[in-house]
Amino acid sequence: MADSPDYTPPKVWTWVKPNGGTFASVNRPIAGPTHEKPLPVGRHPLQLYSLGTPNGVKVTILLEELLALGHAGAEYDAWLIDIGKGDQFGSGFVQINPNSKIPALLDRSTPKPIRVFESGSILLYLAEKFGAFLPQDLTARTETLSWLFWQMGSAPFLGGGFGHFYAYAPTKIEYAIDRYAMEVKRQLDVLDRRLSECAYLAGDEYTIADMAVFPWYGGLAKGWSYGAGEFLSVQDYHHVQRWADMLLARPAVQRGRRVNSNRGDPSEQVRERHDASDFDAVMAQKAPGK
Repeated sequence: MADSPDYTPPKVWTWVKPNGGTFASVNRPIAGPTHEKPLPVGRHPLQLYSLGTPNGVKVTILLEELLALGHAGAEYDAWLIDIGKGDQFGSGFVQINPNSKIPALLDRSTPKPIRVFESGSILLYLAEKFGAFLPQDLTARTETLSWLFWQMGSAPFLGGGFGHFYAYAPTKIEYAIDRYAMEVKRQLDVLDRRLSECAYLAGDEYTIADMAVFPWYGGLAKGWSYGAGEFLSVQDYHHVQRWADMLLARPAVQRGRRVNSNRGDPSEQVRERHDASDFDAVMAQKAPGK
C-alpha cells in the first residue's frame, strides 16, 4: 500500500499483502471459507450468529422487542461470531451467509430451515413472520421500508467510509476524512429534519426502520461510535438526540445492545444469549462483592 500523495494506481490491481489497519488480518479479495468449522445449534427455533456491532444490534433489538410483545416463537440463541478472529470465514457460517458478514440467521421453525442474511433482510423477515413493527397500511409500510433501505444504503458511508478513515486506517488522510465527515453530517441533517416532523422515522409508530437506524446514527449521536462525537458536533442534532434518548429508554433496546457484545465493560457483555436469564446472570456478576 502506498501512502504517498503521488501514488498512481497500476493498470491491474494485485493483492500483494493485506492492507493495513485494524482488520488487516482478515481482509482479503476473495470469498468462501478459510477453514472447516460447523456452527453450534441451540434449542430455540431461531439461531442467530452475530456480534454486537451496529448491524448485529439491529437484529437483537428486534428479537428482544418481539419477546417483550409476547411472541414466544421469537425465542432465540445468539452465538458470538468474532470477526476480528475470522469466525465469519468458517465453513458453517459461510453456508448461511456466503458474503461472510454478520449477522446471519437460521430459522429452524420451518420444515426446511431458512437462512436469512443481510441485517435489513433479517429485520424484514422477522417483522413479517411475527406481524409486528411493520405497519400494514400501505403508506406507513412504504415509509418504513424507505427509511430501512435508506439506512442500508447510507451506513457504508458512515462505517466503511468515515469510521474507517477516522478511526481505523493506519494513516490519517485529510481528504478522505473530510469527504466522509461531510457526508455523515449531511445524513445526520437528513435524520434531524425528518425527526423534527414526527416522533419516529416512519411517523408516529415505532418500526424496524428505527431499529435499523438507531445502532448506527443513534450510537453516533450518543458518542459511542469512533470517538467522533465532538469532531462531528453531534450535540447540534437536537431531534436525533431526542429520538435516540427515547429509544434508549426502552428495556428491549437496552437488552438488545448487550447481546453478543465483546467490547467495553465486561459486566455489560452478554456474549451469548440462550435465555432471558442470561441478562440476570451478567447483572449478578456485577453485584457488589462479586
